[in-house]
Amino acid sequence: MKSARSLGFQSKKTLLALPLLAFCAMPASAQVSPSEVLNPDLQALEQAHFQQLIAINHSVAKTKFPFPFYLSRYVGLDPAKQAEADTRGLEFVRFKDRAILKVSGNYNAAYDTLRLTQNERATATFRSVILPILQVVTAALPEDLPCDGIGFEIAHHARTNNRSYDFEGKETLVVVFDRADAWAISRASSDPERQEILNRSKVFVSGVDYGLSLTERDPLNVETLRRSIPANPDATSSARSSALTSHSVLLKPVNPPPAAPAAPAGAKPAAPRAADPSPETPRLTQADANRLEEKYQSQLSALAKEGAAKFRFVAYAPPTFVLFHDQIALEMTLKNSRQFAPARGSIYKRAAESFDLFLAPLLKDISERISPDVEFELFDFSVLNKLSPTAKETSEAVEFICPRAELKKFVNAEITNQQLLDQSVVLVNGVRIALNLQLVE
Repeated sequence: MKSARSLGFQSKKTLLALPLLAFCAMPASAQVSPSEVLNPDLQALEQAHFQQLIAINHSVAKTKFPFPFYLSRYVGLDPAKQAEADTRGLEFVRFKDRAILKVSGNYNAAYDTLRLTQNERATATFRSVILPILQVVTAALPEDLPCDGIGFEIAHHARTNNRSYDFEGKETLVVVFDRADAWAISRASSDPERQEILNRSKVFVSGVDYGLSLTERDPLNVETLRRSIPANPDATSSARSSALTSHSVLLKPVNPPPAAPAAPAGAKPAAPRAADPSPETPRLTQADANRLEEKYQSQLSALAKEGAAKFRFVAYAPPTFVLFHDQIALEMTLKNSRQFAPARGSIYKRAAESFDLFLAPLLKDISERISPDVEFELFDFSVLNKLSPTAKETSEAVEFICPRAELKKFVNAEITNQQLLDQSVVLVNGVRIALNLQLVE
């Protein structure tokens, strides 16, 4: 059996720098309460399998991994911050409009990037963490579990050390199995069987679609793989229901266009009409945003009420439509749950932490409350930061103005947080800044 060092891990002596958190983490029985889940379908799943999820949490806590692993609702945290983080890493969530049981956590192994390729690092985490936990999950839950699949989101460390510098970063491995494949791979006894299932599953490494190879140094070509989870959802999802739209989406079209009548059987399709030359699209004004606000006033009020209860929306600035660079944005103002100490004097560091540690974990739930058919182009999230009383200013506003399409990719794990911010506008007290998350760590 190869030693940890021969596999490219840092030695145990090096890994002692990663704090052991078992004695200060939340109890293993900690689990997301069904009442915290906003989507009614996911809430029903959470309620029906609540005790089983608690049992899985216990079993994972007792499982021996090569290096410390901790379930966590949010991944990629520094080891020093994991103790105070939310350790409830089992939850039913939406992934590409499919109901998935998500297992997420932080694996405190530091892989040597000079000895292991990215594919080998991801494979090591897959073998050491995902496969053992999948055995626990499939043993505790019924094979006819009424959801679409089981997904894993596991963060690990990657370290580069040469004569000129020593750098340690993070990578996140996401693997989403179709429900039947989750049980099939847990029973698989050989790498060819596992590889065949992986090839049709969704795999991402740090937000990039990835062809994980269990036996090679380099990944497979993603373009040649047949993924079982479609990029666009269809009507086959076992967790779909009419209640999903009517109950979970708060902001939706007031008068959706009627469906086109079906053509009589045997009728010939009408010949396409020549397109009339369209006049130049008029520029939008604040008056257009105001008309949109009047149209959705009652729904905006409902969103404000739920946002105050669930997402720390401020009461004095309810959701509203505004104009930004000739585009209509849905503006929401949130109060950061974190207070910044005097030592954290950099506006860039505060902006980065405001996004990563406060806003980003909320984006999926917030965006799911908004129907994609509502006619606006941008999300404008204004995060109010409370500063230490000893600071020159006691508060600041950090705005993240994000294109809807890019935000959807982010919450679906198709792009990284940095890729989203690169396509967005970030303002601190009205002044635009460039925000590179890695540079401010």
